[in-house]
Amino acid sequence: MNSIKRLVLILGDQLDLNSAALKNFDFSTDQVLMVESISEAQYVWSHQAKIALFLSAMRHFAQNLKSLNYPLIYIQNSPLSIVDAVKEKIKQENITHLICIEPGEWRLKQQIEELANELELHLDMREDDHFFCSHQVFNEWVDGKKELRLEYFYRLMRKTHHILVDANGNPEGGQWNFDQDNRKPYPKKGPGMIEEPVFFEPDAITQEVIHFVKKNYSKHPGSLEVFHWPVTREQALEALHYFVEYRLRNFGIYQDAMWTDTPYGWHSMLSSSLNLKLLNPREVITAVINAWKKYDLDLSTVEGFIRQILGWREFVRGMYYLDMPGMAQDNYYQHQRDLPSWYWSGKTNMACMKDAIGQTLKYGYAHHIQRLMVTGNFALLAEILPSAVCDWYLAIYVDAIEWVELPNTAGMALFANGGRFTSKPYIASGAYIKRMSNYCNSCQYKPELRFGETACPITTLYWNFLIKHRIQFEASPRTRLMTANLKRISDEDQQAIVKHAKHLLNHLDDL
Repeated sequence: MNSIKRLVLILGDQLDLNSAALKNFDFSTDQVLMVESISEAQYVWSHQAKIALFLSAMRHFAQNLKSLNYPLIYIQNSPLSIVDAVKEKIKQENITHLICIEPGEWRLKQQIEELANELELHLDMREDDHFFCSHQVFNEWVDGKKELRLEYFYRLMRKTHHILVDANGNPEGGQWNFDQDNRKPYPKKGPGMIEEPVFFEPDAITQEVIHFVKKNYSKHPGSLEVFHWPVTREQALEALHYFVEYRLRNFGIYQDAMWTDTPYGWHSMLSSSLNLKLLNPREVITAVINAWKKYDLDLSTVEGFIRQILGWREFVRGMYYLDMPGMAQDNYYQHQRDLPSWYWSGKTNMACMKDAIGQTLKYGYAHHIQRLMVTGNFALLAEILPSAVCDWYLAIYVDAIEWVELPNTAGMALFANGGRFTSKPYIASGAYIKRMSNYCNSCQYKPELRFGETACPITTLYWNFLIKHRIQFEASPRTRLMTANLKRISDEDQQAIVKHAKHLLNHLDDL
């Protein structure tokens, strides 16, 4: 009789039957463990839709495992943390080996490693082969570089995996990046008819989860009145097919555009399925390339989408594991202000923030420009404590796993790491939001005014930020033009900007 007993831990964002954790699974000795931990939903004040998505997807995946005769231990609504639940099961079952995929949160990875040491377990923590780029390859690319920039990593990924390159390794269309073609606002009359994403009616499992979340997490932010996320691999594949057939064609040109009550635009809505591992990025990219050839789509649209998956998504994952745990504490500007209360309610007079946060509370979703240039831009200009902002992003978006959320929020939106992998702070005044949306049309604040009662707070705080950090901005050719515009503003007006900004910063909850 085999004395080795192995426990295979499957986490809620590792729902892949082809997972490395299940390779060489021995049905005679091994068991699979999945845990619904109350503490994971309360670690940050998670959106009700995020809790429901994870629980429903986990329960559907468990159903799949059972249908394939995997010996499964599935613990619902555990009062224990994931690690404590694992510890309890290991002791009960006399487990000698623990197998898992590297978690997408550093704290959980550390806790599992500490548990293995404590119990003298054989820990087999496997790297997630869901991704194109391994830690080893990423670290080799980083080695010796003074600057870490997406563009050069992205080119490496394109060449290595032969994606959108010709036989000689040169980029399709003669250039690597078509970003300049993908920044247009909607027409002045609005976006017109947008083919909505495919929606999924909650089945019995999802309905049960929704009822459970409404009952047990009623005080958590957000709503479950609209819940249509893919919760199975079959649904995720259907969502992918629908996107490439009907929505991809307009994704590129309008990917940065915003419009009131237009939560989805032409975006794919596939990030939650990718991050739960219901979809593999390889099949997503293959589907996009096939659609490009089938329908002769604009290369700029296809390249822009692939850059997000093959480039940025892989890049921030590499940076997360490279820079943790320090990344979570980074605070380059030493900002300390509290997150305004309306980030949790959407009750603000700023139309852009009201719409972006309002749709986030309703759906658990906002697209990348709403996250970066509306809620993130404001948080940086308003000098909010980075860790508080990061906790909000992790809590409020259904697709937020720390490995992808933290680098995007702390590193890109907040410049909290001082430009470790970005060349400048991503800040903008109300003029940018006016150009890329219709938000300003219905707002009591005026984006063109730099100070005064009706001045856009984002505009005031933008100029205040430039005044405060003038030396830093003038030192870089990427930002020098921004401070050059300060020379066109009189000293008297600059003093008025600073005075008004100080008032705003002391009354953020009232905006």
